[in-house]
Amino acid sequence: MSLLIASITPVMIFMYLVYRKDKLKEPRALLLKCFFGGFLALVLTLIIVEPIAPIAESIGSPFWKAFYDAFCLAAIPEEFSKLLILYWVIWRNKDFDQYYDGILYAIFVSLGFALVENIMYVLDGGMGVAIARAILAVPGHGFFAVLMGYYFSLAKFHTGGQKNRLLLASLAMPILFHGLYDFALMYSEADELDGLVLLGILIFFTLIVIQLWRLGFKKIKAHLQRDHEIANEIV
Repeated sequence: MSLLIASITPVMIFMYLVYRKDKLKEPRALLLKCFFGGFLALVLTLIIVEPIAPIAESIGSPFWKAFYDAFCLAAIPEEFSKLLILYWVIWRNKDFDQYYDGILYAIFVSLGFALVENIMYVLDGGMGVAIARAILAVPGHGFFAVLMGYYFSLAKFHTGGQKNRLLLASLAMPILFHGLYDFALMYSEADELDGLVLLGILIFFTLIVIQLWRLGFKKIKAHLQRDHEIANEIV
């Protein structure tokens, strides 16, 4: 039971923290739909990955195997599946009417996905894995979603000819950070690495995490500010 609680708690905390920033609260039913949509995104990911997973076994280079695993088996199918669910659930919904909404809904989809993933890893790996994932993996999924939701909202409310470019950015940006994040972790486990290379990878990973958090908070602040300015204009 303690492992299950340790799996769920960081997800709930992250969702609560982003939910409380929303000035005009979103319908809880729609948020729950996004959250449980994250479960469906996990199923879609497994369907996408199943036929291409065996390719990884034929890659001899630890560097390129880590790259393939990180991008082709994790970042690309996971973020694509999350965006597909996000688009399906909220793009035409009348309650998607503020810039911050895109970030909030994207986080609920992403953390629905992360919850199931977290439970599986933690029940298998124990409390040490639970603590590590609470510090890194859960916020990672959350901030990947911030990037997705930021550009998703820009695309939604864009009136010019760049809507498709912004939608592409809502997929490309989380893929980039998710892929680099996973690559650093996966390649750091390669047997061939000497101490200096391993140190370089760990420094690279740390920089990725710092930049992800920095960008995440910046994007949240930017959309909250946009909504505030629009509300003042209406008043």
